[in-house]
Amino acid sequence: MISASNPVAGAQGRIAALAAATPTHRAFHWLHLHQPQLRQWLLELVRIPAPAFAEEARARALLSVFESLGLTCCDIDREGNVLAELAPSAAGDPVLLLSAHLDTVFPAGTDCTPREEGSRILAPGACDNAAGLSALLGLAAALRFAAITPPCTLLFCANTGEEGEGNLRGLRHLFEHGRYAGRIAASIVLDGAGDSAVVTRALGSGRLRLTVTGPGGHSWSDAGTPNAITLLAEILTALTALPLPETPRTTLNVGLITGGTSINSIPASASAQLDLRSTDAGTLASVTEDLLLRAREVFDIASRRTPAHPAPTLRIESIGDRPAATLPDTAPLLYSLRAVDRHLGLRTDPRIGSTDANLPLSLGIPAIALGTGGAGGGIHTLGEWYDPAGRETALRRILLTLLDTVNLLAEPG
Repeated sequence: MISASNPVAGAQGRIAALAAATPTHRAFHWLHLHQPQLRQWLLELVRIPAPAFAEEARARALLSVFESLGLTCCDIDREGNVLAELAPSAAGDPVLLLSAHLDTVFPAGTDCTPREEGSRILAPGACDNAAGLSALLGLAAALRFAAITPPCTLLFCANTGEEGEGNLRGLRHLFEHGRYAGRIAASIVLDGAGDSAVVTRALGSGRLRLTVTGPGGHSWSDAGTPNAITLLAEILTALTALPLPETPRTTLNVGLITGGTSINSIPASASAQLDLRSTDAGTLASVTEDLLLRAREVFDIASRRTPAHPAPTLRIESIGDRPAATLPDTAPLLYSLRAVDRHLGLRTDPRIGSTDANLPLSLGIPAIALGTGGAGGGIHTLGEWYDPAGRETALRRILLTLLDTVNLLAEPG
């Protein structure tokens, strides 16, 4: 149990004891010997395309491995999350969630065939997040090999909807509507590479789609008719000119614009997708409100300059909402991780990020996101790569942290 008078010393003592235990050494031994297996899992998974909202094929592959490892309660839920348990027989106990997202940013039709150059694996999604998925499988296999049965439920989840317009749909369902809702007491997210960073601050974001529609027409005979693209451009110019807070840091990006049918047609429709981010939930909400008011104001003024029938319209839709939140510096989960890092000789590097940890943190549930070792680059590009060399230390880091956390969750009170 964490000592109220000296939580640091308490955590260090627990981690030293865990690391010296025979079952832990057996799990470490499995991870040491089976790095080729983790690499093979990664290669098999990354070649299965998993665009947002189309993760089914990859999900079925994960489910098959979970079942082969002898985990229990293996299934795919209504949102496409792949679930499996390593649990004692008691029902209704607290749950520690260990998750990695299934989806990638790459659209359907993207060639995901991996290439190997030395120890590097080159493929879209190799690092984000085939690295996390292979770590999820490796940790499950190591725990099974070591015959470690945690004192309360350890839930493995390969979840949908982390990227882009997925809007954290997998974990939203799991925490709010799934069969584990109300039982998950802590969450560890596996995402990408690295062995020292830990995401403890959730970067909030609001995604908007602005769509302007008008009558359209021929570029010559209907000249003067309101142009949906130029109306949208006026709105975007005004929005990007608005001053944003520097503290807390807040950003606005116009990431996608579509519209029109041909060079000699006055477009009848134009759309833009905006991504607004802030480290503070209140600031994110107030800036979003300012942007919406300004967009409508500019549209009203611009559309009145060229009256038309039918009149142009502006539609604003929310297409994403990631809450901002922070894990308290005194959270037991952080004490555990710091003690693990000290034991392994790693540097604990707290960071801010937009991950699946946003969701539990916003609900007041302790959560962190950890890299799964190795190195990666070209994230979210067709040149993405992952090099798993040396990832064993990061996997030990995760293993010790989850074992300590699940023990703490099982303690009375």
